[in-house]
Amino acid sequence: MPDLNHGDDEAAVNALRSAVMRLSRRLKHQRVDESLSPTEMSVLGTLARCGTATPGELARKEHVQPPSMTRIVALLESKGLVKLEPHPEDRRQKVVTQTERAEAMLEESRRKRNAFLASLVEGLDEDEWEKLRAAAPVLERLAHL
Repeated sequence: MPDLNHGDDEAAVNALRSAVMRLSRRLKHQRVDESLSPTEMSVLGTLARCGTATPGELARKEHVQPPSMTRIVALLESKGLVKLEPHPEDRRQKVVTQTERAEAMLEESRRKRNAFLASLVEGLDEDEWEKLRAAAPVLERLAHL
């Protein structure tokens, strides 16, 4: 467990926060469709990972209020990126599903962002690359805690 009163642990947490934030900002600039907000892209990514979901489930996963998610889903639907269908068990609800157009756009976005990261990794030496490969699962776990 990190001890934030200990200089080395505090410095490591600070460096991690700073690096993740800077890298995240740089990745956000590698978007395929500039008309979509980062939040809209995140919702599409959540749908890609989780499959269909109700707007309420999406709101919880994206840490936004349900009325905000309703607006986001409506925008994505108007752009042809998601479709709303009746919930199979509760007709009062709808489920959100991404369209093939959204899947293709997400795939192109992943390719572009992966290429960007690959170009950065080319500047690492073998030892740094090995450490980064080992850290990737830990960073993935942190992202989902």
